[in-house]
This record gives sequence, C-alpha cells and structure tokens, in this order.
Amino acid sequence: QVQLVESGGGLVQAGGSLRLSCAASGRTFSKYSMGWFRQALGKAREFVGGVNLSGRVTWYADSVKGRFTISRDNAKNTVDLQMNSLKLEDTAVYFCAAGSGPFLRNRGEYDYWGQGTQVTVSS
Repeated sequence: QVQLVESGGGLVQAGGSLRLSCAASGRTFSKYSMGWFRQALGKAREFVGGVNLSGRVTWYADSVKGRFTISRDNAKNTVDLQMNSLKLEDTAVYFCAAGSGPFLRNRGEYDYWGQGTQVTVSS
C-alpha cells in the first residue's frame, strides 16, 4: 500500500506561483504512476496531470498545460506540482494519487489518494 500526504497549499494572488508536494510512504512508490487531481467547491474532482514511473513522461489536462509542471523524485518518494500563472479558476482542493498503468486520467484508475491541500487564488 501507499500512503500519500500533500503539502504546500495556501493563498496566492492571481498570476502567482505555488508548489505542492506529495510525500509517499512505502517501498513501492516507484512502481506507481502518480497523478494530481483537484476539486473545486460544488464541482466534481478533475484530473490535473500525471507522471509515469520514471518521471520522464508527463501528461496534463488542457486547462493547465503550459502552466503546471509535475515532477517526481523516487529516491525521496515525492511528487511535486509546480503551478505558475495561477488563475482564479485554479482555486480547489488538490489531491495526489497513485495508480498502476500508464497515462492514467480517470479518477477510478487511481488506487491510493491523499487527503488534499487547499489552494486559493485571489484577485
């Protein structure tokens, strides 16, 4: 099993940057694709981006492509989400997740989830 804990959320002005981190426990971290999702108040949880086992391949939702970057460090069991040029609509609770398989985009494809961290973008 993998336990995930997110950190780094907070309040940021529109146009600013924020870096989220997800720390994983367990020795099998490198065997999972990792993803980031977000859920705004009253809305469904949506895919943000993912990274493969090695960290060399990433994929993103169109809404964040070019602004967000995912990276992972298998030696430290961490996966980060660098968010630049933040917009008001990026306000949400952000979750990291672990799943088996490549290019996972759907919530149901991920097996393990963190508790989430709040990101609020203000004008």
